[in-house]
Amino acid sequence: MADTKEELASLISQTQDYLRMQQDLFGNAIFLEKAGKKPAAAVQAPGTMGNPDEPWTKADSLDALNGQICNCLKCGLGPTRTKFVFGVGNPKADIVFIGEGPGADEDRTGEPFVGRAGQLLNKILAAINLKREEVYICNIVKCRPPNNREPQPTEMETCTPYLYKQLELIKPKFIVCLGRIAAQWLLQSTETLGALRARDHTFMGAHLIVTYHPAALLRNESFKRPTWEDMKKLRKLYDESKAA
Repeated sequence: MADTKEELASLISQTQDYLRMQQDLFGNAIFLEKAGKKPAAAVQAPGTMGNPDEPWTKADSLDALNGQICNCLKCGLGPTRTKFVFGVGNPKADIVFIGEGPGADEDRTGEPFVGRAGQLLNKILAAINLKREEVYICNIVKCRPPNNREPQPTEMETCTPYLYKQLELIKPKFIVCLGRIAAQWLLQSTETLGALRARDHTFMGAHLIVTYHPAALLRNESFKRPTWEDMKKLRKLYDESKAA
């Protein structure tokens, strides 16, 4: 009986690892339709900077913006958070990294990417001769989704104007979407991470690159090589922009 339980536990663990890998590659959808059928319509991210009557839309710095929105309760995530996770880094950064949402460590500290995924992101930055203080790091949503679930479209729609305002103030040359959720939402696409990663994009005047979320690399080391290729491309483009 003990061997049977151990085999079952091992099978469940392997299945969970496989499903996580599939989610990182293809998202949550399971496609059963016949070949040639068009995919569902893309999620449409909001295209405005927010209601111009709201004071935060006129903020002239990141600190001012943070002070005006840090008590936001516009969606269901607000009442459940411990801390509002605005963003961190150089307010005039050439490169902005965007994830999907805060986790438990981020919710506790109020700073994005400080857990295991954040530590790996720091190593990735160091590998291309960048420091955390040189870039800017933030998320689509600024409050932790319960149990680290994916942000819901209504939550992202509510929070996206804040992100747009951050990007308007920073004026980055490069945006790096970390993971499928951030990439699909900003690009208003239902394409897989692999498909989005294969192309370069432009967003709010910046060159946008799609790569894997550091958390995906912690679950599956096979994602490390393509991520490294993406980061080398970023470094090359960044150096070329500085030399121009």
